[in-house]
Amino acid sequence: MTEVPLIWQLAKLLVSIGLVLGLGAVAVRVSPRVAGLLAGYPLGTALALFFIGLEISPLFATQSAVHTLAGFTATLALGGGYLLCGRQDGLTGVLTGCAGGLAAWFVVGGVLSQFEFTRVSGTLITLVAIIVFTWLYRRVPEVRVNASGVFSWSALAFRAGLATLMIFIITALAHVVPAAWAGTLAAFPVTMLPFLLILHASYGAAPAATVIKHYPMGLGALLSYTLCVSLTYEPWGLAAGTLAGFAVATLWLVGWMRVQQWWANRRLAV
Repeated sequence: MTEVPLIWQLAKLLVSIGLVLGLGAVAVRVSPRVAGLLAGYPLGTALALFFIGLEISPLFATQSAVHTLAGFTATLALGGGYLLCGRQDGLTGVLTGCAGGLAAWFVVGGVLSQFEFTRVSGTLITLVAIIVFTWLYRRVPEVRVNASGVFSWSALAFRAGLATLMIFIITALAHVVPAAWAGTLAAFPVTMLPFLLILHASYGAAPAATVIKHYPMGLGALLSYTLCVSLTYEPWGLAAGTLAGFAVATLWLVGWMRVQQWWANRRLAV
């Protein structure tokens, strides 16, 4: 395993905590619409791929990003496993949901790591998975809560701490695993999972199930970001590639939110 300079470790710590806390604070202070937009940002994937490129090489990060495109299928499986096993309220439901979700992620991730993916095939397999999981979740009931506690400072601190820990684990493992597994690890939902845990613990299994139900349709920004950095990391460098990825993800999110608003207005007009 390559020894990582202390300055990079400190940078990873500060950037990871700062991004989660900073964007979370904006979501708290601005509006639910902005909160929804920021929730779709590829924070965990962006941090993981950036630091993999910084600590190992842009080429390895590019190869990993190609497998990340398919790795989002394992993330969808994690949501499905959590939904199946985490049907109880309280701590028991949180623990069984985590166990089921992680088991599903490991199984699907292990299968995916056996194949060589291209940008096209990696994207297509996740698009198929999005369609399948969206169909499977069609009967999951919609539950709305005023989840202000999810965006409290204590909850944000928990999310930032857990997300940072997972980023450190993912980037450490990237030094000792092939690019296929590094890419699958980069797709792990390091910011969504803590949010899900807080929501489940605070409000029960039903609101958590609602989040999981809508998660597949929110993967567009992650796919857009990952496709962009897989094309730009080598020719443009990590910094410019990351900025380009966030620009593409932002455009996708704004466009998707406008489509959703148009569809909602159309249904009201009928």
